[in-house]
Amino acid sequence: MIVVLKQNTQKEQVEEVKNWIGEMGVQVHMIEGLHTTVFGLIGDTSKVDMEQIQSNPNVESVKRIQEPYKNANRKFHPNDTVVEIGGLKIGGGHFQVIAGPCSVECEEQITEVARRVKAAGAGMLRGGAFKPRTSPYAFQGLRAEGIELLLKAKRVTGMPIVTEIMSAEHLPLFEEVDVIQVGARNMQNFELLKMLGKTNKPILLKRGLANTIEELLMSAEYIMAGGNPNVILCERGIRTFETATRNTLDISAIPILKRLSHLPVVVDPSHAAGITWLVEPLSKAAIAAGADGLIIEVHNNPKKALSDGAQSLTPDDFDSVMKPICRLVDAEGKILG
Repeated sequence: MIVVLKQNTQKEQVEEVKNWIGEMGVQVHMIEGLHTTVFGLIGDTSKVDMEQIQSNPNVESVKRIQEPYKNANRKFHPNDTVVEIGGLKIGGGHFQVIAGPCSVECEEQITEVARRVKAAGAGMLRGGAFKPRTSPYAFQGLRAEGIELLLKAKRVTGMPIVTEIMSAEHLPLFEEVDVIQVGARNMQNFELLKMLGKTNKPILLKRGLANTIEELLMSAEYIMAGGNPNVILCERGIRTFETATRNTLDISAIPILKRLSHLPVVVDPSHAAGITWLVEPLSKAAIAAGADGLIIEVHNNPKKALSDGAQSLTPDDFDSVMKPICRLVDAEGKILG
């Protein structure tokens, strides 16, 4: 339920109305605009008397939210959420590129890639320490050692790091990680999402291979309901009958998500395509559709990569992809025009 107060309501009156509504047995989240204050009511609002609230002289309007996700809903939070990561911002007009290898393999590899992607204009470094693989015989990642190597690359370059978590049991290893990624296979691992909701770290939440947009937003709701508002949504392609690409990038998901939710939206063209030459056109399409960022796989020697080499750009290829992107973004990371 959304309660909109009348313009220029005094602070004392705002607090009075907030406390009054809170006594009705719901949580009250306050969103302050330039001239108007909005309350988002969370909990069992079925017993809340809308007419009683509407009768308050400081209330402009009251309406129910039909969608099952509340915290992630733009109706609940009209302004774009801006997530801050190590001095960088994403969302609300701020654009970031996250780049790095699918898997962390050794110190030389991750450090070299980190230096190159930073020089090309990337703001954050990605790298997999824990790797969910379809085959139990495939490389599963360096795990704790991989996180240590990412932290070494961070110390060398100053770049915030993004890496995927597989289990809530691993959370102690992620204390120095800047952004925790929830992969497509764990998008509906609700116990993990609940635990991440108790942290204050930014969470990069990837859409599942066969999940709807509403299901993605409901997964974000699990994190936010736990008290963590720092969620970044990621469209990484969905499974369809098409075999020309690894997945099908759902470009329409970007404006739909931006319309339904206030959360930042990034796009992973590497997993969507599975083909290196498609990364650049898909990146441009994502920016044109309103994405707040990109996450791109880069490896210094893709032919010998231990995972996803076929979709990984070389550092030189990444340089070429970033040139047109950098022309679209100003020095503060905002999209031009």
